[in-house]
Amino acid sequence: MSKLTRREFLVTSAAAAAASGMGVNAFAAGPGAAGADSIKYPIEQGATLRVLRWKRFVQGDEDLWNANVKKFTELTGVAVRTDSEGWEDVRPKSAVAANVGSGPDIVLGWFDDPQQYPTKLIDMTDLADSLGKRYGGWYDVCRKYGTKDGKWIALPLGVIGNALVYRESQIKAAGFDAIPKDTAGFLKLCQALKAKDTPVGFALGKAVGDANNWAHWLLWSHGGKLVDKSGKVAINSPETRAALEYAKQLYATFVPGTLSWQDPSNNKAYLDGQISMTANGISVYYAAKNSTDPKMQDIGKDTQHAHFPIGPAGKPTELMQITQMMVFKHTKFPNAAKAFVQFMFEPDQYNPWMKASIGYVSQPLKAYEKNPIWTEDPKATVYRDSASLMLDHGHEGPLGQASAACMADYVVVDMVAEAASGSKTVQQAIDRAAERAKRYYKA
Repeated sequence: MSKLTRREFLVTSAAAAAASGMGVNAFAAGPGAAGADSIKYPIEQGATLRVLRWKRFVQGDEDLWNANVKKFTELTGVAVRTDSEGWEDVRPKSAVAANVGSGPDIVLGWFDDPQQYPTKLIDMTDLADSLGKRYGGWYDVCRKYGTKDGKWIALPLGVIGNALVYRESQIKAAGFDAIPKDTAGFLKLCQALKAKDTPVGFALGKAVGDANNWAHWLLWSHGGKLVDKSGKVAINSPETRAALEYAKQLYATFVPGTLSWQDPSNNKAYLDGQISMTANGISVYYAAKNSTDPKMQDIGKDTQHAHFPIGPAGKPTELMQITQMMVFKHTKFPNAAKAFVQFMFEPDQYNPWMKASIGYVSQPLKAYEKNPIWTEDPKATVYRDSASLMLDHGHEGPLGQASAACMADYVVVDMVAEAASGSKTVQQAIDRAAERAKRYYKA
């Protein structure tokens, strides 16, 4: 094994174990974990790195991230500065860095943001291939998000799973033993919860994750889609109209204020007892479970998770929030940057990080399905299958600059919000969404 120095960094599962003294987590190490498929990056003299990432919703995420950063610095001598920004702020700050050619070296961005500026990013195909070979392969949706023209322009760090989060006691009080499996039954449940003065709430504001996730599910569950397979705008359809008519009925069961909700809003409303159900990651449960407040602990005990129901489309149609690590070409230290990215994906870093955040970010590489976090607490198991279950938001069309721009511009979210709230008729909301989408999906 090559000697670790400040200028040369060899990361394999075996090398990482030898350096840290922790040993390899057997449930994550795949065939070829050491040897020919490893990557060797000669780290530049005096290298430093700046990383931009989203603010944590789960304290364990931040604690283990910082611990892993510290370990990387101790092993390599590379100082790493992590800047955490609000979820809605990461995308514009990343776009500015891409356009001006300066700023953070590495960004943890959203969805297919890398597809908006692929020529500004370092090719990481060698690293993606190595990790895939050693850790069970990438899920198909992760491969689609991370590649452009056959090359990896970003590496999906994981999927922030999105599921229904609900108060079990309030569901039962409304006359239901579990979340219905179909959209018709789901509407009846929400109406019953409203009648019991325990309304539901789903984000309809500029919420990068929560609003996009459930609004796309709503559209797709009825067979609607923004574009067809060729990328032609196809939102004006009977299926979309059916989805929005359903949205109007569902919106009537919401707590007031959801039109302005951002990503933290439904967390606060749920933990404050204002709503009985929402769509979120596991962060709500994590906050309640780990609180010192007995009332919050009671909410945690009463909290359950479930997948979204199946609509007329007849199959799961869930969107979940994928976060990707991308390295800009303007970095002065590309080898150090790629070594850092690889380090964070290796099992001695990735497994403890995922476990500390109780599965808030689920794995993009299949070998990590075996992490015990998914079975130690049955309430986390729903989130294990996020990457294998989810659709990409370009559905059914290709990912690229147009899909990324429509996501960033909240085209689908705004359409659902306008129709559901009655600020526009269903057809007016569809027509405006079609007009906006055509600006990006040009022939």
